Amino acid sequence: MTIHDELTAGNELGTFLRARREAITPAEVGLPAGNRRRTPGLRRTELAMLADISVEYLTRLEQGRDRNPSPQVIGSLADALRLSPGERHLLRMAIKAAGGMGSLCPAGEPAAQTVRPTLRALLDRLEPSPAVLLNWLTDVVAWTSGFAHLVGPLGMLDDERPNLLRYVFADERALTAFPDWAAAADQHAAALKTHTMLGDPHALELANMLAAESGTRFTGRFTALAAVPEPTGLLRLAHPEAGELSLVYETLDAPDSDGLQLRTYLPADDATSAALDGLEGRRPGALRAVSGG
Repeated sequence: MTIHDELTAGNELGTFLRARREAITPAEVGLPAGNRRRTPGLRRTELAMLADISVEYLTRLEQGRDRNPSPQVIGSLADALRLSPGERHLLRMAIKAAGGMGSLCPAGEPAAQTVRPTLRALLDRLEPSPAVLLNWLTDVVAWTSGFAHLVGPLGMLDDERPNLLRYVFADERALTAFPDWAAAADQHAAALKTHTMLGDPHALELANMLAAESGTRFTGRFTALAAVPEPTGLLRLAHPEAGELSLVYETLDAPDSDGLQLRTYLPADDATSAALDGLEGRRPGALRAVSGG
């Protein structure tokens, strides 16, 4: 079965609700943990009580027998599960997919592979910072020399058309490059999942390719819906020349750019700042550390 078949025949809403119910502890919602729990998460009875719905109805939602909850039920479940804004967005997309409204991108326009001159000029102005322009498939469309010095030795730019998702899941070097590989993989799989849920055929094609190349390493995360992509955070890289680096990243949507995103990386500590300066032979202090995470 392909990823497309799973999305078409699957139960996105039920998968999301179960994943979030099992990820939140009773203590987080003010309930006693109790004894003999088979899971550290909430029981259906507990979530139903918190959302003020019946256990029977919650069971139908999780099993895919009811795919059209009312806005009131959606809000109650989101509040009961303590969903973040990003998770609420993913919940809305899961509901659309469950209700047969997943194909929100019928045109299926290909992901951008070119950069307009003004955006290229903006990228150049970010030197010596590591920065990259990515399309929604995580193709690496353009980058600074700082980015090349950062990830080139890791093999991330070796392909004729580099792609971060393929590197993370299909290149064994990624397991060494990312000390927190599991967390990085969760973020990348979640980002692709949002586009497949919107019915983008190119995202579905990439998901099927990764499923074939990487097996359960990719599909287990892709189908779980347990993570929500974060636009900012802390990334650790094991650089073969500079050692372990701690970087703060920010991801910004580039306006009127056919879905391109600008991602920048800054050193999170003085050691990383000095290491990045050394990679390009710059004077110390060219890139100052910032607090992040």
